[in-house]
Amino acid sequence: MFSITLKLMKKSARMLIPAGIAILIGTAFIAATFLFGNAMNDALAAQNTAQLGGANYVISPDSGKDLTDKDQDYIYTRTVNDFQLDRIRATEGVKDARASYAGSVTVTRGNKHASSYVITTAAKRTLLPVTITQGDQPADSNEIALTKSVADQLGVKVGDRVTVNSQAAQYAGKTGDSAGNTGDAGDESAQNADGTSSHDGDSDAASGASVSSDGANTADSGMTVRVVGLTDDPNGAYAYYGGASVLSDNVITAMAGSNDFGNLPVYLVYLDIDDASDTAAASTVKQVSTLLPKHFSVQSRAALVEESVKSMSSGETSITTIFLLSFGILAMLVAALVIANTFQVLVAQRRRTLALLRTIGANKSQLYVSVLFEAGVLGLIASALGVGLGIGLMAALCQSGLMKATGMTMRLVLSGPVFTVPMAFGIIMTVIASLGSARSATAVTPLEALRPIELTDTRRADVVRAVISVLLIVAGVALCAFSVWQMSENIAGRDSMADKQYPLVLLAAIIGCALIFLGLVLSATFWLPVLMRGVGAMVALAGPSAKVAHANIQKNPRRVAATGAALLIGVTLVSTIATGAASAKQTMNEALTTRYSVDMIAAGTDMTGKQASEAAKVKGVQRGIYAPTRMMTMKDADGKSLSVLVVGVDGVDALRKVVRSDLSGVTIDGDSVLMPKYSAATGKDIPLDKSVTFTAGAAEAQADAANGPSGNDANGSAENGNGQSGGTQTLTLKPRKVDYRRIASNYAAVAFVDASHFTNGGIKADGHIMLMRIDAEGAGVALNDVFTNVQNVFSASAGVTVTGPVAERTQWETMINGMMALLVGLIAVAVLIALVGVANTLSLSVIERTRESATLRAIGMTRGQLRRSLAVEALLLSLVSGVVGVVLGTLFGWLGSYMVFSLYGDTVFPFEWATNGVVLGVAALAALLASVAPARRAVKTPPVEALAEA
Repeated sequence: MFSITLKLMKKSARMLIPAGIAILIGTAFIAATFLFGNAMNDALAAQNTAQLGGANYVISPDSGKDLTDKDQDYIYTRTVNDFQLDRIRATEGVKDARASYAGSVTVTRGNKHASSYVITTAAKRTLLPVTITQGDQPADSNEIALTKSVADQLGVKVGDRVTVNSQAAQYAGKTGDSAGNTGDAGDESAQNADGTSSHDGDSDAASGASVSSDGANTADSGMTVRVVGLTDDPNGAYAYYGGASVLSDNVITAMAGSNDFGNLPVYLVYLDIDDASDTAAASTVKQVSTLLPKHFSVQSRAALVEESVKSMSSGETSITTIFLLSFGILAMLVAALVIANTFQVLVAQRRRTLALLRTIGANKSQLYVSVLFEAGVLGLIASALGVGLGIGLMAALCQSGLMKATGMTMRLVLSGPVFTVPMAFGIIMTVIASLGSARSATAVTPLEALRPIELTDTRRADVVRAVISVLLIVAGVALCAFSVWQMSENIAGRDSMADKQYPLVLLAAIIGCALIFLGLVLSATFWLPVLMRGVGAMVALAGPSAKVAHANIQKNPRRVAATGAALLIGVTLVSTIATGAASAKQTMNEALTTRYSVDMIAAGTDMTGKQASEAAKVKGVQRGIYAPTRMMTMKDADGKSLSVLVVGVDGVDALRKVVRSDLSGVTIDGDSVLMPKYSAATGKDIPLDKSVTFTAGAAEAQADAANGPSGNDANGSAENGNGQSGGTQTLTLKPRKVDYRRIASNYAAVAFVDASHFTNGGIKADGHIMLMRIDAEGAGVALNDVFTNVQNVFSASAGVTVTGPVAERTQWETMINGMMALLVGLIAVAVLIALVGVANTLSLSVIERTRESATLRAIGMTRGQLRRSLAVEALLLSLVSGVVGVVLGTLFGWLGSYMVFSLYGDTVFPFEWATNGVVLGVAALAALLASVAPARRAVKTPPVEALAEA
């Protein structure tokens, strides 16, 4: 029987090809998903361990043990001296050892300056986490290997001299305190007293301090060093900082504000141990372990990589893989509909053959097994080809270098699941999809060998399917209605389940949508043919080709429903994502517009007037104000202390140019201060007395007193080395409250005073701010370009941050667009398979209607009319299913948007005309292309031969 089945498969090969293609695409996607997960794990593990450089062992704090706070304090206060590096390097088997200490510095050459992250050097460059691309690593005193980007920015090359400086070095030089180590010993940033993140390079030295001829380290001049090499960061060890420069020991010591390299705080030491022999390496590790402080141990690189992979995985399966795999399963479910269609027609076509087999002795079980065997063979062949295609696609992606733009270098990593899971899934899904057809084969009786073949399937959908579908839809609607009701109650401020158990309410909405969609797919046999009949009746008026197409599409409603449902799944998901993304962007835009009164803000301690002038010239920046600032504190009428950013402006008229708020009837003079009505921190009204007193914070006053007075900078403000002005300062003014919002979100409030307070010495600036009004549309540029160009203007000043609704909107839209592109790209696989199903349905219909097509040709229908009839049939299938999918997807997208984004503001319910139009256009075009091959088959055979064959 198996040999007969294989011969039947060979005879029906052309009919099996579309189903095989659907399986191939689905399994290729699943295989590529596993390969992508493997490559991601490999790349992330390499990135997470990139700071090891060429080290094969690491001295690090013990993990997994119950350490007390005292133990933790001990661990993180160890210094280089505690690790006895000289003795470790002298241990037999140790090639080199490197203590990990890092920080930020400002590098200056002439009037150019740049911030750079810096790390310690090593005797051998192989132990460095960065690559020396030109020159050499620092070996002697006063040397630096710069990142290529910083070297290009400053216009320096190997052999040139530059000046390096840091806040810690300045502070130590002014106070004579050499213990002020502010480096991060491997962490990315240090914390200021106010909790904000800062980098060591954010200092006034960046604005052109003088350089002493002998290179001595002074508070103002910095330290002159020679550039001995250029570095690159191919593994992304310091991608957050754009790479890292390497300093000689004496320079990094000075930049840490210390006078002894041995006093630098470290908790990681990288080792290069000769591991040619496992026994010798183990002996070396044991000897090194005896030299370490308590709570420290030596760990192998392999163990660190394993821990890194486990930290990114759950149950040995990458989260990324699980996410992508869900779309692969979706693709296979859509493919199952195509496969089911194929086998239905195969069994219908073979009814006479199956009946003849029954007459010569084949029993029902043999016929049943025969169909399942055929499905299994098809699944095996198509799945094997799919795995091969997936491997080929992933190999091409890795070789193309496209992923380098994300900072990752990916390579092809094969594993068992890459082969077993897609093939098992492909075979099982193919067999399951053929079960119904196998049951149909067992219903064939020997007498049917003598009856005419009736290929059309006239079975009515059973009552059970209808009842289940209705129950699913009703349950789904009830869950969605409950979720919307709870959210509306929460928004109205009434008691609601969404207030305390929001995740459950959101989950109810998701389950509700899933039930509705599942119910509609199951009941598609009922409503989809009705829709197509109604649309087809109107289309039939267009001419004989359309009339024939309308008649043909009604002949097998079950197959039409299955094909339409396959396309419906993909289009609905695409429309849902597009609608949700558009709603997210528009809702957040509205929320940001109401929560900010200034389009874009740049602020920082090292901002210069020249940078502000350049930013004002950026295309899309309509107006800008550059003003001095001072962080001060005040108490409201309830006695609560608030941190306030005091900004000096030249009257309210200047403010009106950039602030989007009603400032009519408001003035700013020497006795008044403009205050916001609501706190940016709490959103509540700020109660104020008739007068308010602003005071420099206690921490600032102490630092100012310790550092003493300093000279004025180019902007006229008296500043000391750490960016704060000397002495305690107070200012008492009469407040005038106006409802403007979130000028600078890092402070509870931003107060505007007359600029004269800064020029007459009443307030001494510790920074500057630039307020900008943006009109990107009027300037004919993209909002993202405006934001990027303004950022580029201030890129040389590490202490300047660019924020505001434009910045947040740009970042939000970039994230949404990226996610949307990824999801739509993944779902496109399902749509592609569904369109293969459309082609499959048309091909099977042509085969079924061989006699009918021949008759039409015989009575005068031209080849062109027959082609057009199949094209119209394809368009009806794709467009009706596509329109229903767009409607469903839009409704689901609106519901999801309401459930998520109503928490942030008034939800916008857009209809994505552009995206939905593109989806329908692609579906229509693909349907037309899908009709080409079946049409050629239909018109190729002469009418007389077709009648004879039929």
